[in-house]
Amino acid sequence: MAIREILTVPDPRLKEVSKPVEGGVTDEHRALMDDMLETMYDAPGIGLAAIQVGIPLRIIVMDLAREDEEPLPRYFVNPKILPLTEDKAPYEEGCLSVPDVFEEVERPTECRIKYLDYDGNEVEEVATDLFAVCIQHEMDHLEGTLFIDYLSRLKRERAVAKVKKAQRLKAKENA
Repeated sequence: MAIREILTVPDPRLKEVSKPVEGGVTDEHRALMDDMLETMYDAPGIGLAAIQVGIPLRIIVMDLAREDEEPLPRYFVNPKILPLTEDKAPYEEGCLSVPDVFEEVERPTECRIKYLDYDGNEVEEVATDLFAVCIQHEMDHLEGTLFIDYLSRLKRERAVAKVKKAQRLKAKENA
């Protein structure tokens, strides 16, 4: 396993639409998921889409366990999502590709998801609460959408400027 670099805004690859995994889940896909999970834990975060590490495939990893709980890694290959309700609720979201920016986004409170798991088995389940928020957030990445795209233009521009400034400061420190 290896920790990969997480792309941050305004990297244009984050706007790419990810391609489906063809031919089932292979050892190569599992190795990518293992790397993604290690990268997510190191960041630290609770979800990561393959495009965030520069791989435009429809793969997501997630772990919603709290710090005091045993890890519960989840893997989603070629996920599809179907809203189950018109009810929406705001949730403060953040993103490893938009570090240190947190804003409220309204999303459906529950949804049905279909996907292949780590072993290539087909799964269908209902996501609620934080799971629903997180899977919808990560699914957006597969479509080239970031959570800041739901914000006003001004808030979005401020978020990108904040990340760019942090990158410049980090580059100066490392020079």
